Amino acid sequence: MAFLADLLIKLSGDQESHFICDNLSAPNTQRVDEFLRDDPNVHLHVTPTYSSWLQQVELWFAKIERELIYRGIFTSVTDLARRIMVYIKHCNADPRPIKWQYADPTRRFHAAQLSNVTVH
Repeated sequence: MAFLADLLIKLSGDQESHFICDNLSAPNTQRVDEFLRDDPNVHLHVTPTYSSWLQQVELWFAKIERELIYRGIFTSVTDLARRIMVYIKHCNADPRPIKWQYADPTRRFHAAQLSNVTVH
């Protein structure tokens, strides 16, 4: 709550503020409910559980790990940090938008497959 309050102090009081929260339980507390009731210009949007694949930053971190860190040999934390920055600069030199799509239609669920599934 203190972090959110600090952010709001820096923003104009009349504008709406939207915050995207990871799927933690923090937004579901009485204190947060009271805070949001007191300031109708503040809106929290919570990502669904197990939805990290929807978040572009999660995809970016996975790409860095897959293409740089996995099986990498680093002599120190400083070396790792330097190589990550070199990688980022390399990617920024030729930026390309990420166009996410589900490419394997054979792995999609169909309503018939879900008819026997029980949700608790």
